[in-house]
This record gives sequence, C-alpha cells and structure tokens, in this order.
Amino acid sequence: MKSQLRELDIRRYLSRRKVVVDDYLDQFLPAEETHPPAVHQAMRYSVFAGGKRLRPILSLATGEALGGEFDRLIHLACALEMIHTYSLIHDDLPAMDNDDLRRGMPTLHRKFGEAIAILAGDGLLTLAFQVLAEIPGDRQSEGTRLRVIHRIARAVGTSGLIGGQVVDLTMEGKEFTPQDVEYIHSAKTGALLQTSVESAAILAQADEQARRSLAAFGGSIGLAFQVVDDILDVEGSRQELGKSSGKDEAGRKATYPALYGLEASRRIAEDLVEKAVGELGFLGAKAEILRQLARFITNRRF
Repeated sequence: MKSQLRELDIRRYLSRRKVVVDDYLDQFLPAEETHPPAVHQAMRYSVFAGGKRLRPILSLATGEALGGEFDRLIHLACALEMIHTYSLIHDDLPAMDNDDLRRGMPTLHRKFGEAIAILAGDGLLTLAFQVLAEIPGDRQSEGTRLRVIHRIARAVGTSGLIGGQVVDLTMEGKEFTPQDVEYIHSAKTGALLQTSVESAAILAQADEQARRSLAAFGGSIGLAFQVVDDILDVEGSRQELGKSSGKDEAGRKATYPALYGLEASRRIAEDLVEKAVGELGFLGAKAEILRQLARFITNRRF
C-alpha cells in the first residue's frame, strides 16, 4: 500500500511540474505563425505531442535540492526537452527507425513530411543552445553557463547521443556483446538523462564531490531507463507505449532482453536504480524527490 501511495505521489508531482515546464516551453518556442510558419508549427507539434518531461523535471529537482535558482534552472530544463524532442524526431525518420507513431500520434515526418521533420529537429537543437546561452546571470556566472553548455554539447554529440545512435544502427542484425549494449544504451539514452542531473548541479554551483555523486546517480538511472524501455518494447502494447512495439526483436537490435532475458533485465534495472539512490546520501531528505523519480523509472508502464 505504501509503495502504491508513493507512486501516486510521484505521478502527481510529475503532472504538476509538467504544467510548469510546458508553460515555459510555450514561451521559448516561436509562435506557430512566426515566419516561416511550417517549421515552427512542426516544432511545436512534436514538443507538445505529449511526454512526461522527465529530463527537465530531473534537472529542476536536482537544482532545487541544491538550492539553485528556478529562473536559471527553467532555461536548462526547457533546453533539455527541446534536445530530447529533436532526438526523437530524427530517431523516427525513415533512415533511422522509420516509425509511424510517437506518443500515440503520427510521427512528425508522417504529419509534415520528411524534409520539414529534419529541419524542425535541427531548429529545436539550435534553439536549445540559444536558450542555454540566455540563462540569466551576471558576469560572474558566465563561466558556469559556459560549463553547462559544454557538458550538454558533449552529451549529445558523437561521444554521447549521436555516437550511441551510430553504433545502434551499425550493430543492427549483428552479433553483440554486453559491452556493445551498455555503450549504446549509456550513450544514446543515458547520456542526456545523466547530463540533465549533472548540468543542473553545475548550474547550482555544487561542489566537486556533489557533482561526481550526482553524475553517478544520473548515469545509473539513464541506463536503467533504457533497460526498462527494452523490456517495454517486448511486453508493452502499441496502445500503452504510444508507439510501435516489438521492433527491437524484429530488427535484431542490441538490447538487454535479447542478451539476458526479461527477468534478468528487470533485476539489472532494479540494481541500477538502487545503486543510483545510494549516491544521494549526502543530500539527506532534500533528495526524496530524486529517489522517487529514480524508482519511478523501473515501475513505469508507459
């Protein structure tokens, strides 16, 4: 009963914070009628198509636990969601996963055409860095802002998200090792989740030890998130997931269930979350939301 109540609480928390993030995303994104309207309509279509806003909410919760300023953290949070949405748009393209559905709605290239989808993704990625560059602060905070931008650029470049996508594509249908799967998952999905936590710690000017602990927390939950995604691709329905299921197995992709089976994959995800939670001891009660968010990752169904 207690765990059920905690799950309800975290879902309520996510719902409330999503409203806040969406309000600021609406302000940061160009209006649909802004010239040229086609790309701005497409950008807003994908951003507001749904999603839990887990990455921006993680960054807000981390920064607030460390005493960071909301006006600065919300820029970071919205930029992270823009980058995440860009990655989904490009991941769905015919040259990549060729998906028809995302969050229960037609994928962007199905709705607006492939060319506009590519440009909308590019637009969101570029706008994200503009929003980061506009994080409020005085001249003394310029170095902190630059470190945040550098950390995020590294997470989404060829040493992170893009690199993970490349290896995911090149390994499809081939024999793979545990090291291959961990790299793909840590880079393609885990890197942005990890930097959501770590960049918030940088922005809140946490000390080096706190940043290291939070980076380890973020890395573990980032990997756990993708392990659970692998499991849901096997067990979830199209209606639950809001996208096609069973594509990993059909494409002979490098996944945890393919390597270890479902039950072992569940244990791996649970162990990763407990490892992550163990990194939060230095924050005491201030980390309760982060602990619940971490555990929500392995309990989510869609």
